[in-house]
This record gives sequence, C-alpha cells and structure tokens, in this order.
Amino acid sequence: MKFILAKKDRMTQIFTEDGRVWAGTVLKTSPLTVTQVKTTDGKDGYAAVQVGFGEQKAERLTKAVRGHLKAAGDKAFQTIKEFRVDDASGYEVGNVIGLDTFAVGDGVTVAGTVKGRGFAGVVKRHGFHGGRRSHGQKHSEREPGSIGGGGRAGGRVAKGMRMGGRMGGNRVTVENLKVLHIDADKGEIIISGAIPGARGSLVEIVSMPTE
Repeated sequence: MKFILAKKDRMTQIFTEDGRVWAGTVLKTSPLTVTQVKTTDGKDGYAAVQVGFGEQKAERLTKAVRGHLKAAGDKAFQTIKEFRVDDASGYEVGNVIGLDTFAVGDGVTVAGTVKGRGFAGVVKRHGFHGGRRSHGQKHSEREPGSIGGGGRAGGRVAKGMRMGGRMGGNRVTVENLKVLHIDADKGEIIISGAIPGARGSLVEIVSMPTE
C-alpha cells in the first residue's frame, strides 16, 4: 500500500492528449519520515507505519514526543500520522517516503476534514424541501415540520431524527479518485475531482487496493 500526507492548495484543470479536460485538486506535499514501525509480532499486535510530516520548532513539542522522535533523526514534525499496512517489514525508522511512490494513473482514496459551516437548518443540512409556498403558509418555507410525539416512539424524539444543528467539521473519505499529474520538483500532486477541506488543510492520500 502506498500513502502520503499533503496540504490542499487549489483547484485546476488538466487536459489529456485526447482533448479531454479533468477537474483536479492541487496538493502540496513534502517527504514523510518514518518515526515508528509496528508489527503483528511486536507489543502492538498489528502492522502499521507511523510517519512525520512538516517541520516545526522542537521547543513546541513535549519532552515525551521529542524523546519518541530521537530514533528518527531528532527532528520536529508538525503532524504525526499512522497508516495501517498489511506488511510493515519493508519499512525502517528514519526511512523517507516521497512522491516517487505514486505514478500518474494510480487510483487513490483521499480523506480530509470538511469546512465547518456552523449551525445549519434542515434545508441546507439534510436537503429538506421545506413547507409549501401556498396560501396560509407564513414563515414556514424552511421549517422541518413534525418531529414525532404522540404515539410515535413513545412520545419522545427518536434517536437520529434529522434536525437543524452544527454542520461540517467532520472527516470525509472520497474513493475512486485518480492521480492526474505529479511534479516532484515542486512537491505537487494533482488528484481528480474535489477533495474535502479548506485550503491549507491536511489530507491523507492512500492507494486503492489492486485486484
């Protein structure tokens, strides 16, 4: 399995040789450093690779984290993430993982945190149609309508009832995307389609399993 971390930059268009245009998202990345390798035979009981991404001042890290990162070259990372793998035997602490692991045409899955949208009503949050714009309807075009009561669910509001509330800020995974372009010199990778998150937000790119 191939994986890398990146930050969302902007959207663009890619034209293929056959004249087809693809909408794509440009992601900025830098090499990952392996900070820990977990194996099924070890104390962790599962196979995973922990990596560090981005640089920052060492004094911003706790002593525990600094001690943990000594084996990886005594570096300070902005982000430490773990990726589950089937076999971690090919990785060692201190190894560098770059964009060269991916190739144009690879199928990938991208995960990120969507923009926070604050409090939203049922029309925006759940796609409700709202009330009828007819005679007798006053100030109820975007109301949710009945939420139960009476004999339904014992006279209480049932769990999972779709109502207004906080929207966004949740983790979203998008599958079946495609690598359109890679520029290793600039540290850029372009993925087809839109990717969740605001500009500058962290996203995870993982290769799709091949059959």
